[in-house]
Amino acid sequence: MNVEHRDIEVNGIRLHVAEQGSGPLVLLLHGFPETWYSWRHQFDPLVGAGYRVVAPDQRGYARSDRPEDVAAYTLPHLVGDVVGLIAALGEKEAVLVGHDWGAPVAWATAMMRPDLVRGVAGLSVPPFPPAMMPTPSANRHMYGEGFYQVYFQEPGRADAELAADIASFMRRILVGASGDNPETDEPRLWMVPEGGTLLDALPPADELPSWLTEEDVAAFARDHAAHGARAFTGGLDWYRNTERNQELMAPFQGRGIDVPALYMVGDMDLVTVMRGIPELREVLPLIAPRLHADVTLPGCGHWTQQERPDEVNAALLDFLAHVEAEGGAE
Repeated sequence: MNVEHRDIEVNGIRLHVAEQGSGPLVLLLHGFPETWYSWRHQFDPLVGAGYRVVAPDQRGYARSDRPEDVAAYTLPHLVGDVVGLIAALGEKEAVLVGHDWGAPVAWATAMMRPDLVRGVAGLSVPPFPPAMMPTPSANRHMYGEGFYQVYFQEPGRADAELAADIASFMRRILVGASGDNPETDEPRLWMVPEGGTLLDALPPADELPSWLTEEDVAAFARDHAAHGARAFTGGLDWYRNTERNQELMAPFQGRGIDVPALYMVGDMDLVTVMRGIPELREVLPLIAPRLHADVTLPGCGHWTQQERPDEVNAALLDFLAHVEAEGGAE
């Protein structure tokens, strides 16, 4: 993997990007608590097919800038970074691929700026316009105080707990939310016990699954560790804006996804057991009328492109060929 790294100024902040290849631009957007490295298996196949592949550390993560103001992590800010990044890379349009939180950013960018998005693929999280994520108040009502997204809302609390041993946290969350979690044979939500931490909901992860190596864990931990106790604060601040996003995205109520789209999820992904997701998947063709495929990966957990790189790459290449044939956004 001959990936080059550099920093790009976008919207007053510095974003670190990993890039390789030439041709039509494909932007890969990671989620929580990952980095550009979560796309390590996608570079070579996509570049080999003739694409320019760019994976940023998104705002608040790893080697990119981390604004201190919680309000600097709203969905419009994150979409603005994608829009600015496309321009800063000297391009006029891109295909977006997002995983976990990167999927809502990709879906929202496609919804708000279809003139810039030739196609959009979401892994794990389906589109839920206009704000793309349920609010903490709704989650509290559905799941209670222990639901991880509610637990994340208190400033400083999860930040310190998750950063206390970054390598251990990365190891446990990657194994715990995977289809290879040794302690469960069905997907389950992360629920923090009263008085406990998120780590109490995750297995010890003494052994790594075949798709994850000690070097992979170290790569994630190394980029986060440079920021000490605030290693995950930027990413957690994304969650702390989900209520605010409802207001900011209200002007887009009724908008759908007008560009070619692809959705992929593992049947062991915890997202699949969130309330409303099965119903949402049933109406995906209404939300995204140009939906190319809705793909379910048997035995795959939350870390879609890491757990099933061959299947994901094949689906992405098929989708990119479809986008080329359709000519992108109309």
